Amino acid sequence: MHICFIEDTHLHGGTQIWVAEAMREFMGKGHEVTLLTAAGGFNARDGATTDARVVTYDFDDVTSEDAKHRRIWTEALSGADVAVCTVHPPRAGFHCSVFAARCIEEAGLETLLEPKTGTIVPEYKREFYLPQRDIRSHVITITDFTRRYLIETLGIPEGGVSLVYQGTEVSRFTPDDARRRVAETRYPLPRDAAPILGNVGSFEHRKGQVVLLEAVAEMRRTLPNVHLMLVGDGPDEELLRAKVGEIGLEGNVTFFPFTREPVHVFEVIDILVLSSLYKEGLPNVLLEAMSMGLPVVASRLAGIPEVVFDGRTGWLTEPGDVDGLARAVERLWADPTTCRQMGSAGRDLMEREFDKLQQFDAFLDHFAVQVARA
Repeated sequence: MHICFIEDTHLHGGTQIWVAEAMREFMGKGHEVTLLTAAGGFNARDGATTDARVVTYDFDDVTSEDAKHRRIWTEALSGADVAVCTVHPPRAGFHCSVFAARCIEEAGLETLLEPKTGTIVPEYKREFYLPQRDIRSHVITITDFTRRYLIETLGIPEGGVSLVYQGTEVSRFTPDDARRRVAETRYPLPRDAAPILGNVGSFEHRKGQVVLLEAVAEMRRTLPNVHLMLVGDGPDEELLRAKVGEIGLEGNVTFFPFTREPVHVFEVIDILVLSSLYKEGLPNVLLEAMSMGLPVVASRLAGIPEVVFDGRTGWLTEPGDVDGLARAVERLWADPTTCRQMGSAGRDLMEREFDKLQQFDAFLDHFAVQVARA
């Protein structure tokens, strides 16, 4: 099978890392892979280190949909059995899945277009998921929340949307004493820090780090040595650093850069905290932390409740609820037995239902079924 990944972004978040891993996994199983992506971005750089065919285009100029870019995209899509297109934000009237559908139709290609999404954005149009073109297409979602939204709100036929969880690399995200010693050197923290909270991801408004900082300020009243690791980068980094100074959290918060090895972060933290406000799917970092046996506190949002079972694998809080977030962490840290039980329950769930190696096979099985329906 020939699979083309369309990744119309320069970002280097969880989705882009998944694409990089999927490319390697699929090629390792003997499948042909093409990567169609913006020049200079994370996936373009990473793809160049593989045996995949990498086709790039100018991120800004492609919005013109001119003949040059139609040719680039059509040539990349030619011969592919399936094109997996991550649904990214539109810009200047351009949308990647809509443009891909246009190229497939105009060239008369047999390629199956699979817009893939885990995030719901109310402003997104139905055609981003089901392009209005005379081509073969099918939507793939990585959360059941998203699948139901597309069916119930956008009216996409139930038979045209499938759920396949992405999963996580359980064998890798397993606690290891030797790695923990390395992690403690890589991530130096105050000796008396406890509990150590981790937040890993892009520094942007939707991730709710400002809310988390305000919650840490509250926690400090009962947990004076609470310490938050903010790991990542993004447009709000300076704002967050200023916020730390504004509310006097310099001794309780440490910033660390983006890493492709978050497993080291999980070796040193006690609790993963996801404070997202909106536009979330099922974050990879959540699955990874749970695989490490960590209890989590996370927003009751999108696909998160599909793995964070309130009171069993962690605690759920309402997005933006500073007090609720602070109380959930305090409640968890005050009960070591429950803390351990939640971590173990999360690990068991990942082993049973979210092992990435099994899920890569599930994606390939899904593609094979859809292609065969031609």
